[in-house]
Amino acid sequence: MNAIAATTHIAKVEFEAKGYLTPVEIMPPQEMTRYREEFDRLEAITGKQASQVGLMNVHKHSPRIWELVSHPRVLAVVSELLGSDLLLLGSHFFCKYPDLAESYVSWHQDVTYWGLEPPKAVTLWLSMDGADVENGCMRIIPSSHRAGLLRHGKSQTRGNLLSVNQEIDSSLLVESQAVDVQLRPGSASLHDGMTIHGSNPNRSNRRRCGLTMRFTTPEVAPSGKPDVVEWKPILIQGERPVSVISHSILGRHLPMPRAPCNHWSVRLVMQNPTSKMSRVRRHSPG
Repeated sequence: MNAIAATTHIAKVEFEAKGYLTPVEIMPPQEMTRYREEFDRLEAITGKQASQVGLMNVHKHSPRIWELVSHPRVLAVVSELLGSDLLLLGSHFFCKYPDLAESYVSWHQDVTYWGLEPPKAVTLWLSMDGADVENGCMRIIPSSHRAGLLRHGKSQTRGNLLSVNQEIDSSLLVESQAVDVQLRPGSASLHDGMTIHGSNPNRSNRRRCGLTMRFTTPEVAPSGKPDVVEWKPILIQGERPVSVISHSILGRHLPMPRAPCNHWSVRLVMQNPTSKMSRVRRHSPG
């Protein structure tokens, strides 16, 4: 086994044992500046309140954010864990501001409401600003993914940033085992879709912004259950026998494979090259 293969093997063994991997260096802090500037631009348009959790799937209309989700280092490290065929389910900015009402993320497992069968996914959390204990970095309970999916209720504390206010009952976890995932700008953490994680409020005078990227593999199918996320995935890397078409983002033509029809029944429809994003529409399998 060569050095690169050995390193990959060690990383995968650690991920499978602990349910997470951190830190992973995606790019130097100075290289991250241009991407942070793009978030700053989006924040100025939407406002801080909406930018906390309202910027979802921005890679569909921002060339710079598309560069991030398709960055070779991002795809390389996710491939180490999931294999070479990758579906990008979506991307989502999570941002905590020191001058807004205190917000937090309750203890939860990502795949609870994702509607995946089997519930297999990996989240990469890329730090835009830098994340530490003071500004509310992510916290993870090691090896908690081995317990399987746990029952989620509703949080009784105001300020939960999760979309349906979900929370794992404290009796089902050991919070004292939690580890703080501190990251500099340009570094990332990865966690299994069943790993229990959350974060405390930002009690610093600094913003804490991260971009989450959700990945799975082509054999995973939508569960068809009600009240779950409806994804429009992209086969962002792989050798599966699927069609490849041209994709236009703000007039820039980028290669983007479509998702396999057998499970997800999606296709990309070309629009005018000046349009912001080719729409993703459903159609019958075949």
